[in-house]
Amino acid sequence: MVAAFLAVPSMSMAEDGVKLSPEQATSLGVRVVHPVASPTDKTLPYPAQIVVPTPQLWVVSAPVAGMVTNLSVARGDRVIAGQPLATMESQGFVSQQRDYLHAVAQEVLVTQQLNRNTQLFQGNAVAQRVLEASQAEARQASIVVAERRQMLRLSGLSDETISRLTNEAAISAALTVAAPRPATVIDIAVSPGQRMEQSAPLIKIAQLSPLWVEIAIPASNIKAIRQGARVEVDGYETAGQVVLVSETTDPATQTVLVRAEVPNSGDLRPGQTAAARISFASKRENAWELPYSALFRRGEQASVFVATQDGFRLVPVTLLEEDQDHVVVSGPITNKDEVAASGISALRGILLKLGAG
Repeated sequence: MVAAFLAVPSMSMAEDGVKLSPEQATSLGVRVVHPVASPTDKTLPYPAQIVVPTPQLWVVSAPVAGMVTNLSVARGDRVIAGQPLATMESQGFVSQQRDYLHAVAQEVLVTQQLNRNTQLFQGNAVAQRVLEASQAEARQASIVVAERRQMLRLSGLSDETISRLTNEAAISAALTVAAPRPATVIDIAVSPGQRMEQSAPLIKIAQLSPLWVEIAIPASNIKAIRQGARVEVDGYETAGQVVLVSETTDPATQTVLVRAEVPNSGDLRPGQTAAARISFASKRENAWELPYSALFRRGEQASVFVATQDGFRLVPVTLLEEDQDHVVVSGPITNKDEVAASGISALRGILLKLGAG
């Protein structure tokens, strides 16, 4: 190649341009192609993973320590708010009900005492400090009742069930664990007959629409991706949009996480893999497809050699997408331009040699 350079005395450079005759270009193996308009303005398909958004994932835990006696749902079932998921038997639950009823009874006693002391105080039969002591005891009793009631709510009892317990004093060892909201059961971590500690996970439920599509984009291509860009999952009609472009790069794979949110009509399933295409950042700019060999890089700047009347000029472009065979770029080129697709090493060598001179 060096011999070829020396055999072409009329070559020169000006403003990133190489002056070459057609014969000289042919002798250096330079072949040109016309840019092809990218009809979709979307990336090539990237492998993607369908996952449940973390805000739509809930773990139903054991409200008390006890034994699971029954499961009312199975993996994949859809449930509504308040629907029974499991039944437990718990000595601790019995103690909670007993403590609540004891607090209610104590509140009744101190309230009655307060009423008597109030009447006696109005008749000057007791001192004011006796009335104030009764008032303090009544407030304390109300606080204890509220605390015990809240403990029962945390165990899954509704206000209606707590009122029935208050009126009937019917203590039960069985506790029903219910779904907190409409969702789909995606995992069951317990079996009937198993003893569980308080707060141990029982059942995992999730809302399955929308879903996240997580895509690993090569760091070299990430400049073309912006938040809000349209995302299409191959084989799925409904499009989504990019909600996150990670600010970090995976050091092992040199990829950047791009997360899209896609409405789910039931065709997408968490855990499945798919292929996703992302629209480029700006659809106002034309996108052009060229052979990978046409791309010339200097640092982070990508350029192409465009044929001129006197030779070739180096035109900076924005790299939108690349694979092993093709690149998609945007920039001041058209489909009427002739872009060098081979002989780039020779043109590059001339450019660097003359630039150094």
